[in-house]
Amino acid sequence: MCSDSSRADRPDYDQVIQDIADYVLKFQVDSNEAWRTSRYCLMDSLGCACLALGFPECTKLLGPLAEGTVVPNGARVPGTQFRMDPVKSAWDIGATIRWLDYNDTWLAAEWGHPSDNLGAILAVSDYLSRKKISVGEPPLKMRTVLEAMVKAYEIQGVLALANSFNRVGLDHVLLVRVASAAVTAWLKAGSREEVMAAVSLAWVDGSALRTYRHAPNTGSRKSWAAGDATSRGVRLAEMALGGEMGVPSALTAKQWGFYDVSFSKTNADQKIKAPVNRQFHFSREYGSYVIENILFKISYPAEFHSQTACEAAIILHSKIEGRFADIDKVVVTTHESAIRIISKTGHLANAADRDHCLQYIVAVGLLFGDLSAGCYENDFHQDHPEIDELRKKIEVVEDKRYSDEYLDPNKRSIASAVQVFFRNGSETEKIEVEYPLGHRRRRQEGMPLLEEKFRSNLLSRFPPHRAEKIIGLFKEQKKFEETPVNRFMDLLVI
Repeated sequence: MCSDSSRADRPDYDQVIQDIADYVLKFQVDSNEAWRTSRYCLMDSLGCACLALGFPECTKLLGPLAEGTVVPNGARVPGTQFRMDPVKSAWDIGATIRWLDYNDTWLAAEWGHPSDNLGAILAVSDYLSRKKISVGEPPLKMRTVLEAMVKAYEIQGVLALANSFNRVGLDHVLLVRVASAAVTAWLKAGSREEVMAAVSLAWVDGSALRTYRHAPNTGSRKSWAAGDATSRGVRLAEMALGGEMGVPSALTAKQWGFYDVSFSKTNADQKIKAPVNRQFHFSREYGSYVIENILFKISYPAEFHSQTACEAAIILHSKIEGRFADIDKVVVTTHESAIRIISKTGHLANAADRDHCLQYIVAVGLLFGDLSAGCYENDFHQDHPEIDELRKKIEVVEDKRYSDEYLDPNKRSIASAVQVFFRNGSETEKIEVEYPLGHRRRRQEGMPLLEEKFRSNLLSRFPPHRAEKIIGLFKEQKKFEETPVNRFMDLLVI
């Protein structure tokens, strides 16, 4: 008799896959806050992309794979003159948005950056709009882009709420690929079967390892991994809508499915290691929760778990200026996730290593009273050996309350505190910041600053008159939603 695992009967799609498809096809966005916040998310992400275009390590990766290729009705890449197929355009858009670690963030059991999905959303929407115009049909409007954002954010964020992929060594960009595949299939008017096929193919791809985000292998891949994931979501959705069959039990298939292969732990105490099966858990249904609670990086281009520590360090700067040589130690109190991800000592090999080092970020904040993307670059680091000297004096400790409230759905804090101790026995006050400037609880304070961040980032790429035209379009929700996608993207061509 055949075992269940060898039966050839084709199953129904896994419930997780069905739920994603039903959500993306049926959910109606009825939250004014979700519509408004999605506009801010798009605004901020495009600003981050413009700023990244000033960094050669980013721009060297952009453009068509075959130099000089121009695609009819091709999708634009904001801040450039590229017009490419939607798969490569999605790669470039995703990479530029993510490059400087300055775009919005979602923190839960898993972390990530839902705006990474904008690579797929903008590229596919632009391509479809231009293709429609070429055959006399009306283009998509920016309201559709915002709706796709709400859905992509929700898929990625709800999957992340109670499921930690990092604890089994997998990178969060897996969730970008899944969400991008789902919304791409929806944008292209896919059927329920086609959306499920696209999502299943995204799960079958497995996931990149997180090793490029952690010592000793931290490197620039973490800056383009999201672009790679969102572009792969586009490709898989295109294949599904072209008739490629899905994989119904991509998650649950015994021995060969995602749960058994990639989401299980092994029991090291057993002589023969056997998998301890795990499945996804969900703490809420899909809606518009994630985009309404998204975290913006408003002032500091730093990994989000370090934002409150950075803010506290900058507050302390003026209180200790001129006394740096007298510092005995600096104590950074924070939550468990920050310690696990970005607390590191020893040599930092490159900018990607530095922007994911809690001690480096705190040291720069204390020494200079500010933090910009340039502070991670080799030239800046080499010119300021005092940063590494101060890093050696930094102690990082966990506060269990911070760790608990980080996961508390009623708080979702990202708390840290910084205190400086001097050789003569004196000390500063302990500066505690529970909620970073980009938190939902600080929206009223943060949004004007987010707009200024956008203006500054636009001016790094566009002349003032063009920047002001783009800014003006973002100011009015209804006018923005009614703007054709192709016209919007044309505004962003350099």
